[in-house]
Amino acid sequence: MAGDRKQAKINRFNRIAGQVRGIGQMVAEERYCIDILRQIQAVKAALARAESEVLKDHAASCVTSAIASHDVEAQQAKFNELVELFEMTKR
Repeated sequence: MAGDRKQAKINRFNRIAGQVRGIGQMVAEERYCIDILRQIQAVKAALARAESEVLKDHAASCVTSAIASHDVEAQQAKFNELVELFEMTKR
C-alpha cells in the first residue's frame, strides 16, 4: 500500500474516532435523540466507505499476489478469507 493511501486511511479512521467521541459527548449532554441517531448513521456510512477502501486494497494486493503466485493453497486461503468475511456481514 502506498504511503499516501495508508495515511489517507489513518486520517479517515481518526475522523471516525472523533465522530464516535462526539456522539458520546452528545449523549452526555443529553442532546436530542434524533440528532444522536443521525450522527450514528454518519459513522456507519463512514465505516462502510472505509471498509470498502480496505477491501479494494486487499483485492488489489493480497488477492492479486496469490493469483499471480500460481500457488493453489495461497489462492484458496485468500478465497476462504473473503468468504468468511462476507459470511460475517450476514450475521
